[in-house]
Amino acid sequence: MTSSHLSRGQLATKALVRLLAGFTILAAMLFLPAGTLAYWEAWVYLAALFVPMSLGLAYLLTNDPGLLERRMRAKEKDAGQILIVKVGSLCSALAFLLPGFDRRFGWSHVPVAAVIASDVLVLLAYGLCILVLRENRYASRVVEVEQGQRVVTTGPYAIVRHPMYLGELVMFLCTPVALGSWWAVIPGLLLPAVLVARIRNEERLLTRELKGYQDYVETTRYRLIPGLW
Repeated sequence: MTSSHLSRGQLATKALVRLLAGFTILAAMLFLPAGTLAYWEAWVYLAALFVPMSLGLAYLLTNDPGLLERRMRAKEKDAGQILIVKVGSLCSALAFLLPGFDRRFGWSHVPVAAVIASDVLVLLAYGLCILVLRENRYASRVVEVEQGQRVVTTGPYAIVRHPMYLGELVMFLCTPVALGSWWAVIPGLLLPAVLVARIRNEERLLTRELKGYQDYVETTRYRLIPGLW
């Protein structure tokens, strides 16, 4: 047995099923509105997203299965966070559906260089997320404080208090351009507001329940973007 509730084999199966389901759903959201598989921006984006994701899952399964299981939790307990997640999911759905329609009807003309640059930024942002996971083994997908959890102040946490959200913000803002759509940037611009609401709600919980977090807040000034907020 691993240190988590699932055996390593069960965890591997669950992770693989979720990975394949995620790929299938996202591919459907991109290619069905486009009405074609001849959508090279979508193929490059899927590779930029799921190749490192697969490697990250393999790394966590081998080195920290407990963290992998935490990352697969999705059910929030706080009513405020549940609402925030719903709004964020709506923004994400629009940002992934619009590029396909844009491709079908030719609304945007995004330069190839901009598409490739955005894919590179997506990869770099995902790399930041992996770095966060290596630094903080309690980086759950849901907002919670676990027994034995401690405040992490090293690595990217020495620069901003929520580096994982910074990585997700860069990924999400670059996604529409990576998919060849200027119009999909519009719902993407709603994500910063969603993240601000999530962070404020999360920090109330961490200040209340995680020992030493208030001291960390006082020494690490910025929440999300260095020099800004």
